Amino acid sequence: MDLEKQIKEIEALGNEHIGTSPETPLRPDAFEKSDMEKIALIKKDVERILETLGMDLTDDSLKGTPNRVAKMFVQEIFGGLHPDRKPKASTFENKYKYGEMLVEKNITLYSTCEHHLLPIVGKAHIAYISNGTVVGLSKMNRVVDYFAKRPQVQERLTMQVVKELQQILGTEDVACVIDAKHLCVNSRGIRDIDSSTVTSEFGGQFKNPEVRREFLDYIKLETEF
Repeated sequence: MDLEKQIKEIEALGNEHIGTSPETPLRPDAFEKSDMEKIALIKKDVERILETLGMDLTDDSLKGTPNRVAKMFVQEIFGGLHPDRKPKASTFENKYKYGEMLVEKNITLYSTCEHHLLPIVGKAHIAYISNGTVVGLSKMNRVVDYFAKRPQVQERLTMQVVKELQQILGTEDVACVIDAKHLCVNSRGIRDIDSSTVTSEFGGQFKNPEVRREFLDYIKLETEF
């Protein structure tokens, strides 16, 4: 198969927004190398990419770029790949007996599309109904951030957030809605700067239309200070 045909087939897969698994596709040896070993290897790869594009890496503006990109990949925007960075699962007894849903909305979301390695930027909205335990409010933000910091598909990200909080809280009664812009759509291809993608995952009581509607109504509320 010639290169041009391969590129067209790969591009078609990306444009169709295909996801293969609810789990992030990682090789068994994904964490055998240390962060510093990965940074050193990626730095060389970035150098090759920029040199292939014809960039002069001796220029003061560019000579530090390969190292910066490599560190950013490993320690920042893809830092959520490493299980050691998963937020600690601390929960507390619901001593005040709060029995209604708790909603954390407008959680800022930064992720990376795994088809083109371009940014995904948006908001996540999470709710749960306690079955006896509660979690700190910032924990939900940290869970979103952890799963967002990896090459992602928005559908998978939404499911991963719900699954993780269900495990932490010991309840199926968790829901998540994500509304995000994908720069692979906004800045290339169709270049539609106004469109966004909405995904949702509803567990337990949130599969009940009335409970789901209550959650969605909370998301619509204006937050004023």
